[in-house]
Amino acid sequence: MREHKFENSAVLDDSLASAVVTRLEGGIAARGHAFLVVSGGSTPRGLFTRLAQSKLAWEKVTVLLADERWVPPDHEDCNERMVRECLLTGTAGKAELLSLVAGYPDRTTNLKRVREQLANIGTFDVVILGMGLDGHTASLFPDAPELAEGLATTEDALMTSPAGAPHARITLSYHRLRDTGFGVLHIVGQAKHSVLDDALGQRDSMTHPVLGFVSGENPFAVYYAP
Repeated sequence: MREHKFENSAVLDDSLASAVVTRLEGGIAARGHAFLVVSGGSTPRGLFTRLAQSKLAWEKVTVLLADERWVPPDHEDCNERMVRECLLTGTAGKAELLSLVAGYPDRTTNLKRVREQLANIGTFDVVILGMGLDGHTASLFPDAPELAEGLATTEDALMTSPAGAPHARITLSYHRLRDTGFGVLHIVGQAKHSVLDDALGQRDSMTHPVLGFVSGENPFAVYYAP
């Protein structure tokens, strides 16, 4: 595991934002466009604020979520809404947002659309994942009947139905999320670090789905603050 530990979340956010901007600038320089995958929840809000303030050619960046709750885009529980409010502001508002739920409520048509869009995108420049206290990341939950599929499939996206979550989810698969030039697990708090330690100790992806991202060949970098 490659870990970068910071004294607090503000210092972490500054460092990670700088690293992300550098990677996106590299993608733009190499191909004329860059792809940034982010996660929802409260942890990345500070990071999003710093990214939005960066001097980046945002009109040459596509942003998408690693996963999304199966709710309308304007729903209060929709992470896309949070990304629009916290990241895609000011100059960063010029970025393209690839919605995972634009086809709500038609699951079949929506999933087909998302898979077709992802098939036209090569390796991501940056993927930033979070982690729950149950060891899930993206919407690869240990209590989801579709977990084994999500970890093994070569499809780019799938629907999941975690038993303990209030909504069904659409998520990028392990295979697709791993296809990135720069992968990050962004966690804050000792409780989450303890979960990560348990994952590395038990070595069971069905118990801790996050394991596959921080172990093996080219593991994601862990950005952590207590």
